[in-house]
Amino acid sequence: MKDEQLLDFSGRVALVTGASRGIGEATARLLAACGAKVVVSSRKMEGITPVAESIREAGGDAVAIPCHVGDSEAVDQAFEQIHADFGGLDVLVNNAATNPHFGHIAETPLSMVDKTVEVNIRGYFYMSQKAAVSMRERGGGAIVNTSSINGERPAPYQGIYSITKAAVISMTKAFAKECAPWKVRVNAVLPGLTDTKFAAALTSNERMLNMIMPLIPMSRIAEPEEIAPAIAFLASDAASYITGACLPVDGGFLA
Repeated sequence: MKDEQLLDFSGRVALVTGASRGIGEATARLLAACGAKVVVSSRKMEGITPVAESIREAGGDAVAIPCHVGDSEAVDQAFEQIHADFGGLDVLVNNAATNPHFGHIAETPLSMVDKTVEVNIRGYFYMSQKAAVSMRERGGGAIVNTSSINGERPAPYQGIYSITKAAVISMTKAFAKECAPWKVRVNAVLPGLTDTKFAAALTSNERMLNMIMPLIPMSRIAEPEEIAPAIAFLASDAASYITGACLPVDGGFLA
């Protein structure tokens, strides 16, 4: 394949979860700009409809399909619709996540533990299962999981979130090994602090920022558009011999 075609997703169907805003939205827009038929997904239809519409207005190909990744029935329904409309899936970006508790790990309510595990571990796992089987039927594909630098270095007062993101790293490697014979590659990105609504509890807190910024060699927060290219790369033919990799996109935080 020619070098200029390595980031060409023409004819490929890509599902991006958590795509109503932030990293998911930026990734959906980039994949569409590279030629993919993008399924923009999040829990609520009203959050993803404007994203899909604006992608189409820009000349891309996108549809909105709501899905709560922690609900297995909702996941089943989403994949049934994808298969009915497109015949299967070529790329999955597991990006939907939750972080409902900010506080001491020993005082984390079990209800918050259950909610975080439901989405960040169980949801990623089941989505990956469904996607891998679909990709096997199409001769291969790529899964990219959004983990976090917290998966490598747990952040204070984000204990259960950090634990689930560490699980995503392990899950990525496990799926990569077992799905390689199906020609399904599985990788992860580990974003650092990014300017999203999801991270607003940190980015809008001056005291927290004063603690975090000295730990980032590049001395700034990332934009979602700076994370999306790493995801697109790992999903593309440019990464055809990469599987099981966990790529930090963190301004040097983990260096």
